[in-house]
Amino acid sequence: MLTMSSMNCSKNDVVLLPIPFTNLTSRKVRPAIVVGRSGADLFLVPISSVIANTDFSLRDWRAAGLNVPSGVKAQLATVEEKLAVKIVGQLTDNDAKVLNARLRE
Repeated sequence: MLTMSSMNCSKNDVVLLPIPFTNLTSRKVRPAIVVGRSGADLFLVPISSVIANTDFSLRDWRAAGLNVPSGVKAQLATVEEKLAVKIVGQLTDNDAKVLNARLRE
């Protein structure tokens, strides 16, 4: 069972979130990057280890707290901060610059 708790997530934090399957029968914990916030809501972009399904690869994925080479998907989601299970790391300055440039495109 996942414990939901309130954390103080910041921009460029890599967090773990429970993501429901499309049929809503179960969920899996997946990483995402915090790109902003509004009150108790976080704006996030998902991370995937299936590089072919991502917009760009994270160069410093280990420093971001990830276990395998990963990339960022070109999607934006809003979730309540209390759903974040854990902060596992933070983007390096280089990866944050790439992400910010892609968000502005």
